[in-house]
Amino acid sequence: MKPLPVVFEPDLDNPYEVEGILNPAATRGPDGELYLFPRLVGRGNYSRVGIARVVFDAAGEPTGLERLGVALEPETDYELRSDGGGCEDPRVTYVEPLKQYVMTYTAFSPSGPRVAVALSKDLFTWERLGLASLEPFRGIAFNGIDNKDASIFPVAIPNPAGEPELAMLHRPLFPGTLPEDTIFQDHHIVDLHRESIWISYSSMGDVQENPPHLGTFTSHYRLAAPVSPWESLKIGCGTQPIACEHGWLVVYHGVSEQLQPDSEEHRITYSAGVMVLSTTHPQDLLYRSTDPVLEPVPTHQRRGTFANVVFPTGIDRRTDIGEPNRYDVYYGIDDFRIGVARLDVPSDLPHTGTADPTA
Repeated sequence: MKPLPVVFEPDLDNPYEVEGILNPAATRGPDGELYLFPRLVGRGNYSRVGIARVVFDAAGEPTGLERLGVALEPETDYELRSDGGGCEDPRVTYVEPLKQYVMTYTAFSPSGPRVAVALSKDLFTWERLGLASLEPFRGIAFNGIDNKDASIFPVAIPNPAGEPELAMLHRPLFPGTLPEDTIFQDHHIVDLHRESIWISYSSMGDVQENPPHLGTFTSHYRLAAPVSPWESLKIGCGTQPIACEHGWLVVYHGVSEQLQPDSEEHRITYSAGVMVLSTTHPQDLLYRSTDPVLEPVPTHQRRGTFANVVFPTGIDRRTDIGEPNRYDVYYGIDDFRIGVARLDVPSDLPHTGTADPTA
């Protein structure tokens, strides 16, 4: 994956962006234009979901942003806290069975971060459906647990029983499994069920219902756990699943520990990798990065909450310029700004890749 020579910086004169513009969702609108939904961070780490149109040059390369306002402002009890609140890190998918866009985002509630869901027909007007509800699975209680980085598949996919349902990727954050909890453990043993990316399934119900039945997830499948050194501390979802010629393409993030040169400091580092899931059985991993495809560039100009971070959240297939195997990935840099990288999917899927534990 090759970074493009464009970085979207926050407007420090805008009180909504004074602490950053980052981690954007990306989707094509009904007009064919590309829209980003970045996290806008105001003073005190108070976050809104913005909306912006990407500006391209004559060759089709992204060059700038046309800011269009705020898509979601924290206003419900699950988005507000006594010390602030936030609507953070959205992903947006046009879901074909619903004929609507679905936004999954992190609601920074009094209880902690939770996955929330909203719907739109035009990307400008959003209807909240509330927090996602996840039923227990084999003794694992998902509700009441911090959860982030969720995204929805664009079509109905087979659940573990083979029935077509709406499906969501997500990464529950069980107590004791954060990078800050495990970084100093000498022999950390991964808990496969509590440190993994999951696929959870929701019945489509009556798709004509307004709003449609969406938000209750009743079956689950563990997709991927930390395996490689670059994701040893944590693995998490990234971009929304998008079709490629081999299956469902997902750019995800991994977290590792790096000892800084000429220093005893241990720094947490976020990098990006690639997964390809089977089209017919998305629980099956066809390919997974052995090494990161995108790593942060060290900088001494720390502005955001965390440094040493690339955090992929949006992806755009470039069929608009006749390049269906090119994907532009939009990602947060150091919790402060937005970068764009080009990913070219090869005609042959590499045979090498990291296998996931099957236990």
